[in-house]
Amino acid sequence: MIARRLFLATVVAVGLSASPAFAETLTVGANVGNVPWEFQDQSGEITGFEVELVKEVASRLGYDGADIQNIPFNGLFSAVQSGRIDVAVSSITITEERLKSVSFAQPYYDSDQSLAAKADAGIASSADLEGKTVGVDTGSTGDMYATEREKDWGLSEIRRYEGLNPAMLDLQAGRIDGYVSDIPAVAYYLKDKPAMKVVERLATGEQYSMMFAKDAELATKVNGVLDTLKDEGFIAKLHEKWFGTVPEATTSTVEKRPMPTPKS
Repeated sequence: MIARRLFLATVVAVGLSASPAFAETLTVGANVGNVPWEFQDQSGEITGFEVELVKEVASRLGYDGADIQNIPFNGLFSAVQSGRIDVAVSSITITEERLKSVSFAQPYYDSDQSLAAKADAGIASSADLEGKTVGVDTGSTGDMYATEREKDWGLSEIRRYEGLNPAMLDLQAGRIDGYVSDIPAVAYYLKDKPAMKVVERLATGEQYSMMFAKDAELATKVNGVLDTLKDEGFIAKLHEKWFGTVPEATTSTVEKRPMPTPKS
């Protein structure tokens, strides 16, 4: 009887200790409102290119789901570094500076920056920004790009926002003259808003990926899953769904790429 009780107690203990492994959720940080990557649809559901992608990655790794937490873009870096979240998405550009403090899986989207303005503002390019106010997303590569060119452009002010929506509302209202941000998100947002338009594509050669704590084992695992999803054409189909075009075969959406590592 004693042996039987000990056996049952062991079985219960093992079952309790094992249960979290069968109910583990991938915690994902995202700047929700970043169309078409992660945003709320009309029903309030968080959706988008990267939301679908990270949920598929979570499924392939055996997680029971992905918990999307809305975090301002600039807060995503400290969130992964502190372990508050497992991974961050939000059209995050891989940069040499960022690779010093965080890790990325391989890229899955090639991009540039853009300058948007009101269609009747008389701004045809960045050469027309003398004395103007430009909006950017705080801490983004668009912020870095505009800041580096603030004097060359002759800007009167750079105004920083926590996401695309508030910046676009200010642009539409005339509170800023231009907005510098990632071209796919801006073009997607403006496709049914003829009063505003992308007036210049700013070539930066950026690539987006998922971000992790520095040297996190999860980054390597996700990198392997992205290899598989590219082989299967899953990411290419997401591109076609969200952007309406088949990605070029030479882009990182289709081609498998090595996991980024710091050069120095």
